[in-house]
Amino acid sequence: MNEMGRPMFDEVDLLLDNARLRDELEPYIDDSFGETSAGRMSLIVENEYLASMLAWERAPAMPIAQWFEPPLQLPHPDHLDQDTIHHLLWQTIRQLHSAKIILECTDHLSDRQLYTLIYRDILPSCEKKVDLPRNYLHWRCLDDADDETWLRYYASPVERRRWQEEFDREPPPREHPPFPRQMPSRA
Repeated sequence: MNEMGRPMFDEVDLLLDNARLRDELEPYIDDSFGETSAGRMSLIVENEYLASMLAWERAPAMPIAQWFEPPLQLPHPDHLDQDTIHHLLWQTIRQLHSAKIILECTDHLSDRQLYTLIYRDILPSCEKKVDLPRNYLHWRCLDDADDETWLRYYASPVERRRWQEEFDREPPPREHPPFPRQMPSRA
């Protein structure tokens, strides 16, 4: 037993696992890595971190549509009426969530706009499919350069104030988003 009253083999197992993970990661990282995490986190946390790095390095990059079997194919949005769009959108949102893909910042988009974004931008996008239980791909459905929409619908009061201080101008008025949705989130 160690000073914490835990069996020593737990610590030995953690150290062996840590060494194995570092050996397997060696082809992917440079020499500076060895010192970056030493002493800053517990062995359990470090091993989880190393395992996630290894999973990332080994994960295949492929279009999100091909994360599904069979590949997820949607009809072109221009050929669909509003009711069909709504139904297919929610079916697709649930499918994406089942593959651990979470859509964020969707409430400013109509059903048709969100469906089109999924069809045009998300499904063809090549992303690494990392197979870890707690790993989710978060897709922000907002252009990073669109400060106006972010400030209007999503920014917290603190973020709005920081933006105002940085750009020395008033942010747009805060509004409720026009298409509020209860999107699936982490399980």
